[in-house]
Amino acid sequence: MKRLYFDHGATTPLRPEVRKAIIDAFDHFGNPSSLHDEGTFSNEMLELARNQVARAIGASPREIIFTSSGTEANNIAIIGTARRLQKQGNHIITSQVEHPSVLDTCRSLEREGFDLTILPVDRDGAVDPEDVKKAITPKTILVSIMAANNEVGTLMPIKEIASLLQEQNIRFHTDAIQYFGKKPLDVNQLGVDFLSISGHKVNALKGIGALYIRKGVRIDPILFGGGQERGLRPATHNMTGIISLGVAAELAAKEVPEREERLTQLRNHLWEQIQQRIPDVALNGHPEKRLPNNLNLRFDRVEGQAILLELSRAGIAVSSGSACSAGKGDPSHVLKAMGQPDETAHQSLRITLGCETTLEMIEQLVVQLELVLKELRRRIQS
Repeated sequence: MKRLYFDHGATTPLRPEVRKAIIDAFDHFGNPSSLHDEGTFSNEMLELARNQVARAIGASPREIIFTSSGTEANNIAIIGTARRLQKQGNHIITSQVEHPSVLDTCRSLEREGFDLTILPVDRDGAVDPEDVKKAITPKTILVSIMAANNEVGTLMPIKEIASLLQEQNIRFHTDAIQYFGKKPLDVNQLGVDFLSISGHKVNALKGIGALYIRKGVRIDPILFGGGQERGLRPATHNMTGIISLGVAAELAAKEVPEREERLTQLRNHLWEQIQQRIPDVALNGHPEKRLPNNLNLRFDRVEGQAILLELSRAGIAVSSGSACSAGKGDPSHVLKAMGQPDETAHQSLRITLGCETTLEMIEQLVVQLELVLKELRRRIQS
């Protein structure tokens, strides 16, 4: 059987259109900062990609800077804002279920002397806007809440949070790395000041990301050495990565309405089939307000990592959580924040669908998952 891939939350394969654009770009090696013809042509490709990314999220090209990753985009937004505004205040707010590139960055600022509030979430993994409101102090300068959780897929009330922060002129950053390409996205409708995306989550290359910075918002650089990307990401541009992100962003924005509907139908069918054929299984995250491609499940009495390994042996790739946390052995900080004890947190499995996922692949996954669960539970009982 051909291997089946259900770990699009970790990374995605290159789209054929993206692959072609990358290959074509190899013949044009000029540095876009150079003034000769080779550099000028590369600069034209750079700005084309910037326009493609900007259009995909409803921004202007001037509001987009390219980074090496979503992680770097998160760091630039959070640290750059904190250092820029530290004379006005030193209080930052985030949530318990953020990606480590946000949580660890905020904690590093706390060690520098900033005050940090880490908000709780409900049992579905969502932040309550009222909790944000209650946490605000006269010294609050920044709030960072993700658009959608990378593990359980729960959508956050970003518009509501943005609305209350705008009233108090507090900067708002959202990590939209999982959200982008799965749901319609317009930064002006969201009302955020900063938004991070990552190329390899939307069928582009790894090692490329982008940060939206709303017009008029100023931050301090955290990297030094050149004037590229308005001095906020000084380094020679990764042109193959940037070109790949531009093409992938354009495709994602064009296809997202159809993609959201199709992935939602496939995910719902998968969940229905699993409930019918496999006993003692429960859903993690909000049952409706979730990413269309995400299904995070916990299976009673069986560790998610054991299921993952057996499925991999059978030619199927899934995840037991975030790829960034793989190998640590600790239970998911997201599931624990949602109130789950270590035991059930270890029993969870993340299945994430993608562009090439078909109904036939879903059916094959259900059959194999049923066989794996029967065998693993038989071993536990014997």
